[in-house]
Amino acid sequence: MDIEVLGAPRVTENGVPITAPTPESRHVLAALAASPDRVVPVSVLAEELARHTSPEHSRAALYTAVRRLRERFAEALGAGSVRTPETVLAARPGGYLLDTGGGRCDVREFEREAGAGYRAMGRGDFAQAAARLRRALDLWTGPALDGIDAGSWLRGRTASLDADRLSVLGQWVEAELALGRHRELLLELAGLRGAEGRHPDGTYPAALRRAETRVAALRAALPGPGLTLAGAVRR
Repeated sequence: MDIEVLGAPRVTENGVPITAPTPESRHVLAALAASPDRVVPVSVLAEELARHTSPEHSRAALYTAVRRLRERFAEALGAGSVRTPETVLAARPGGYLLDTGGGRCDVREFEREAGAGYRAMGRGDFAQAAARLRRALDLWTGPALDGIDAGSWLRGRTASLDADRLSVLGQWVEAELALGRHRELLLELAGLRGAEGRHPDGTYPAALRRAETRVAALRAALPGPGLTLAGAVRR
């Protein structure tokens, strides 16, 4: 199973995109995809579904959503698969778990690239840091779980992911500044901002605009070709 949540959520099983048939099942799938291979409590899922139905009917709506999602997984798995709908979307004591079977998850890739970038920054390898941090940023296609009307639990999860994105952006900018790539950095920031066309007023585009303003000011402050931007920052 492949899972993407750094943008609009997407779950693929056996190469087949899983299309949730109802708003409730789409919401449940997004919540499970936000914590792959971990049990999400029934109480949390039911609370999330309270945005779609009355609280007294949220658990019944959850069980219906699970059934419909398993039907979609059955279609994707096909005959002869060692995985079954009940093991892919598995019931566990107190909740449900989405079993990736070791497949790709963009959040894990993001965390791996970001971690490598932070470690490179710590040892002063700014070229490696810039490369790994940019790879982490490139995994995003929009705000986390874009298009999902999140409840309180999912809002907390998406807020954490979006904060991590801003942190990586800040460290990437610092790495590029340390390398003196001010002109290239301005172009890349403008490109990243342009890619956020659907969300021009979000926190990430705002952070990109602030970074552009800062880099432009630093570039303008350079006294001459003999001083790099990194030197100007240290001054």
